[in-house]
This record gives sequence, structure tokens and C-alpha cells, in this order.
Amino acid sequence: MALDSGATAWILASTALVMLMTPGVGFFYGGLVRKKNFISMITLSFVAFALVSIQWVVLGYSLAFGPDVGGFIGNLDFLGLNGVGMEAGSYSPAIPGLLYMVFQLVFATVTMAIVTSAFAERIKFSAYLVFALLWTTIVYDPLAHWVWGGGWAAQFGSLDFAGGTVVHISSGFAALALALVIGKRVGFGQYALEPANIPMAILGAALLWFGWFGFNAGSALAANGLAANAFVTTNTAAAAAAMTWLLLSWIHGKPSSLGFVSGAVAGLVAITPGAGYVTPMAAIVIGAIGGALCYSMMLFRIKKGLDESLDAWSIHGMGGLWGALATGIFAAAAVNGASGLIEGNVHQFVANAVGAFSALIYAFVVTYILAVIVDKTIGLRVTEEEEYVGLDISQHGECA
Repeated sequence: MALDSGATAWILASTALVMLMTPGVGFFYGGLVRKKNFISMITLSFVAFALVSIQWVVLGYSLAFGPDVGGFIGNLDFLGLNGVGMEAGSYSPAIPGLLYMVFQLVFATVTMAIVTSAFAERIKFSAYLVFALLWTTIVYDPLAHWVWGGGWAAQFGSLDFAGGTVVHISSGFAALALALVIGKRVGFGQYALEPANIPMAILGAALLWFGWFGFNAGSALAANGLAANAFVTTNTAAAAAAMTWLLLSWIHGKPSSLGFVSGAVAGLVAITPGAGYVTPMAAIVIGAIGGALCYSMMLFRIKKGLDESLDAWSIHGMGGLWGALATGIFAAAAVNGASGLIEGNVHQFVANAVGAFSALIYAFVVTYILAVIVDKTIGLRVTEEEEYVGLDISQHGECA
């Protein structure tokens, strides 16, 4: 089959859109921490992009998308992009193999950026580099293979259109595990740790919403009606969740701008696994429930005194879990051939639930183990003095 120039152009553009999400995460997180850690948070995201880019080209793509080994991991046939070239690839005959590879690369980079929520304002930069390399290789790559690379979850029938399981459940529950290992920031729960720059956080969220169109609509791997459906469901769910979170925050006090954009991100997360399987009307329900669920999980985190304060767990982890289950409920055969629970397909719901909870357990347990190993060897956390001064100066020698 000859390469499709329209599909190739669209996936090139989608790849660029998704790339923008990684610094978008940095701006979003940077605006939420104190001023003395602003540069640190942006740097963690941007460094994730560069570090994971190299890992993916050398090893990661082969582990995630190489020929299947026992349903768990890919083999090393594509090591160093061996056999991945400008001609049509095995995963999409309409676009070059190199393009599919780099489209998947930007998904891996933004996933690692999301994880940085867990150790905001207290991670040692050297430890971060080691952990990020290990986590991408040992957690993200196998999960990508399970769902997208022909692994056991795909064989069982689990659906994940654009990364609800692979990206959001993995990063969200990894963040929870990391927060438990690294511990609370000095002063957490004792005095207010005010955000440095809410307008910057809003800008970061806007970049995420913008980039998410490439994230979800690009996952159609063609410039076609399915891409259009994913584009519309993505926007619709984000809007529904944003308004839901806004109203809930209003009930509890004021209609928070930060709550509004947090809700939008929750809706984007919730629709990600089903964007190419559900209708726009179903997207309203998925987004609204996702916004309410993630808002309630944020309140639960605060009540329990857990310092995962940029809320990757409550938004990405729980939003991704809901989205995976919702895909098994609302998938409509008229959209992409897959039926969900509402259309009488019980197996689809079961397959999605099994895939989602398996990813949740794997990401949480393995991340916890990796975090403990890194902490016991080189140490995850900066000293109390470095934390007091701020990571911008203590880790990077710079000031915002």
C-alpha cells in the first residue's frame, strides 16, 4: 500500500501538537508550585522530553512495539530503530514507520512529564534523571506493549484509543506511589504553600487542551471521519468536565479559575481512551462524571494529607481509570465497530476493566519498588536546606 500523503501530513502535525503538551505540563505545574521552584518544574518536563526521546530511539520503541514476547514486552528487533524507516510501517501502512515511531515517542515523553507531579519541590535532579530512565523503560514501555504493541491486553480485547491506560493510569498511580515514598514537603499542612503564578498554570492547561487534539484525533492515524469524531468528543468532554468542576468549586466557595482548568484536564483525560469509540453525546456524560470524580478525589487527597499536590493521581490516575471503564460502557459500534456494555457487550467492559486495573497495579507496585531502590542508593530527595532555598537555586543555579 502506498503512503497516504494526507494521513502523513496529519500525523506530522499531530506529533508536533503532542510535543507541545510536554512543556505545557511544565507550565501548568510550574504555575502551581512556589516561585522558588518554578524553573525546576518546567525543567523536569522539558528534560523528560529530551531524555525519553533518546531512550525511545535507542531502546524504548523496540520494547513497546517490537514483536511480542510472551504478551508482556516487545523484543529487540527494532533496537536503534533497526528496520524502522521512511517506508510504510507495520502498525500503519498509510504513514512511514519513522513517523509512527516519533508519534509514539511524544506520548512517552508527556507521560514522564505528568509523573513529575509527585515530587514537586523536593526531588534531587540527579535522582530524577536516573528514575525517569528506569521508569520509562520498566513501567511505560511494557504497558504500551500490552495495549498497543500486540501484548496480552490487546489480545484480550482491551480498548485504549489514545492512552487512558498507557499514559494516564500509569502516570497517575506512579505519582501516588512516588509521593508515598518521597514524603511530604517541609511545612505541608502547617502553612499555605501558595501557587507562584495561576495565569501561567492556566496557560499550561490551554496548551494541554490544544495539544490534546493531536493526542486523541491523531490516534486515528489518518485524516478521516474517525479523527473528526475523536476531535469533537475530546473537546466536548473537556468542556463538560471544566464546567462541572467550576460549579462544584462554586458550591464550596468561589468559581475558581484553577478549578476550571483542572476540570478541563480531567475531562481530557477521561475521554482519551474512548475518543475514537464513543459519540459526542456520550462524551458529555463521560466528561461530567470525570470532572466530578476527579474533584472528589482531590478533596479526598487533601483530607488524607497526602502531598501529591499537583494532583496527577486524582486527575490523571482516577480520570484515566474512569475513562477506561467508560469506554467499556459507552463504546458505540456505529463509531468504530466496537460495542460497549450499553449495547450489550459485557466482554468489552470486562476486558477494559481487567486491562485498566492490571495497569494500575503494575504501575503502582513497580514504581514504588523503583522509587525505594533509587532512594536507598543515591537518594530521591534534596536536603532540608536545599528545599528551603528552593530547587531553582539549589539544583539549577537560576532564579525565575
